[in-house]
Amino acid sequence: MTTTSIQPTPSRTQTQHEASSALTSVVPIIPGFHPDPSVCRVGDDYYLANSSFEYAPGVPLWHSPDLLTWTLVGNILDRPDQFPAGHAPSSRGVFAPTLRHHDGRFWLITTDVSERSGQLVVSAEDPAGPWTAPTFLGSLHGIDPDLAWDDDGTCYVTYCSTGPDGVGIAQARVDLESGEILETPRRLWSGTGLAHPEAPHLYQRGAYWYLVVAEGGTERGHSVSIARADRPEGPYVGAPDNPVLSHRSTTHPVQNTGHADLVKNADGSWAVVYLGVRPRGVTPMFHVNGRETFLAGLDWVDGWPVVDENRYVRPVPDTSYTDSFDTGELHPRWASPGTGLPEIAAAQPGGGLRLSAGNGPRAAAGALTARVLDPAWRFEADLDLGHGSGALLLRLDDTHWCEVRADAGLVRAVVRIGPVESHLGATVPLTGSSLTLRAEALGATTDGPDDVRLSAVVDGTEHELTRFDGRYLSTEVAGGFTGRVVGLRALDGAVDVSEVRYTRLVTDPTG
Repeated sequence: MTTTSIQPTPSRTQTQHEASSALTSVVPIIPGFHPDPSVCRVGDDYYLANSSFEYAPGVPLWHSPDLLTWTLVGNILDRPDQFPAGHAPSSRGVFAPTLRHHDGRFWLITTDVSERSGQLVVSAEDPAGPWTAPTFLGSLHGIDPDLAWDDDGTCYVTYCSTGPDGVGIAQARVDLESGEILETPRRLWSGTGLAHPEAPHLYQRGAYWYLVVAEGGTERGHSVSIARADRPEGPYVGAPDNPVLSHRSTTHPVQNTGHADLVKNADGSWAVVYLGVRPRGVTPMFHVNGRETFLAGLDWVDGWPVVDENRYVRPVPDTSYTDSFDTGELHPRWASPGTGLPEIAAAQPGGGLRLSAGNGPRAAAGALTARVLDPAWRFEADLDLGHGSGALLLRLDDTHWCEVRADAGLVRAVVRIGPVESHLGATVPLTGSSLTLRAEALGATTDGPDDVRLSAVVDGTEHELTRFDGRYLSTEVAGGFTGRVVGLRALDGAVDVSEVRYTRLVTDPTG
């Protein structure tokens, strides 16, 4: 069992030091709504994929030379034949992927729970793409699929079964090229008896095959357990000190730890990536940016893994960015919960972006969004409304969002919480077509995780429209599996965007 899973919340002195550097078990290596990490190493390079749920393009892909600094390469499911934009409701779509490299080729397997049944497989020679059209393993019903190969090249898909023969961790040999299932799926070890065994990953090390699973549910009880066997098919025996990683029932600032994936480094050492959340506020505490990706070291003791959460320390990066859309292509950070990006966003000659209104009843149908990355932040956009009207949107899901709307000669704040949608706060008249819209997450003035502040700059003067408790845009209130995203949408006609600015605000030293 990890010796650091019950460490107390860092002291003020510790967090002040961590303003410049931090343990990767406290501050994520990939912040914001980037859950279900899966990692592989190719030579001296690491690649990592995250689940993306309803957002298109899907499955962000990252590269790192050292496991500590990560660059977004692109999105693996970036075409309609792989993942059609807009077909998935909130917290559906693409669930946990597995990314692997085998025989000179990258492979990704995942599940689109809103489209065809079975597991979706794509591959590429270059991780930057292009990735193939998907092959579907249609008779393997379930989620969280894993890929592993034995020494003779046989491929095993291990997954969390939801099939008619019952729920649990199952496995079958498959032909990835054809999608043929080569045998009837078998049951494997499904954890220590906690709720919801899921997220299996299979590894060969020495004489043993190791099966890692998540269990306890993806909420506060989340944990990582492991078993081993002489063969991929089992039978599997659990580790004597399971769970090998969990923060449940502790005051650790990172909770809900699970969905772990192991990786062997070039020097023979091992590491583990996993998801966690950073809850804040009063009981039950609230997390707003979704499940994020964290890193720890891993040692092997008497044939079993021991997690070392104190191994990796890195500088806390500045996540701020400015985008003037002057490259002719959208940065891969941008995605939409409801519409293909080419349908709503077009780069303009000389820089800037034109956003067109999307179709459909959903408020985010035509939204261009990016994941919120920090506990405290500011997002602002410079707009010209000469061809239509627009809004700045902060979204958790279809029924939990807020936005600054600029239309019909007015700027106002609209908030949607569950079935209630209402105008809040002040209204400001528009005297021209150009203005700046702004959203911020600031320190909490109530018992929530933060305050959300919406404002606008009109004719050079800033106007606060409203400020409200951020718990209403939290997972604990809304449910689901995603985190906050922020962006823009055209309400009708077209909106010209000259620049957007995202700024990390350092009000939380560990953020």
